Amino acid sequence: MQLYGLTGGIATGKSTVAQMFVDKGVPLIDADVVAREIVGKGQPALAEIAARFPGVVDATGALDRAALGARIFSNPSERAALDAITHPRIRQAVLEKSIALAEANTPRALYDAPLLIENRLHEGLAGVVLVVAPRDVQLARLMARNQLTRAQAEARIDAQMPLDEKRSAATWVIDNGGTREATQAQVDRVWKELLEREQALELR
Repeated sequence: MQLYGLTGGIATGKSTVAQMFVDKGVPLIDADVVAREIVGKGQPALAEIAARFPGVVDATGALDRAALGARIFSNPSERAALDAITHPRIRQAVLEKSIALAEANTPRALYDAPLLIENRLHEGLAGVVLVVAPRDVQLARLMARNQLTRAQAEARIDAQMPLDEKRSAATWVIDNGGTREATQAQVDRVWKELLEREQALELR
């Protein structure tokens, strides 16, 4: 099975692009979904988080994401502590999902992870699709989606690795700053090239 990575900056519209690939029949392994699963009620990771970050589990025993976010945002050491709890479990869960797809003779799958390149998870993948958008588009989307001020939105964007730095690790770049039709045309082009690469590998 060929496993491809999908990543991008905040508010670049990565989910839209992911769905376009899903519509082509590509199974999606979503790191954000996996991350939510491993911190569900009763999960070992949640118990560790509760011990390390008192007050971030609500009265029902569920993770209070807003409280946790407030603790780790702009605090690298706190974020690193959370990553140490969650990242190994996320990697294991993703591996298990990948193995299950391979055993089902799935020809290819897409691994959607916001920090794919930052965490060097792209190494060893069959290719990486990077979703980008102009900064002003990111800001407008983020301010509207999360009800943030411009300064807050800029802080969220600046906390991430710059998109230009991610380009060097990308096999394909999709600019999702325009119309949906323009994005779809780019996805179609990537899909064609992806299949051609797979064919070339089979002929070797």
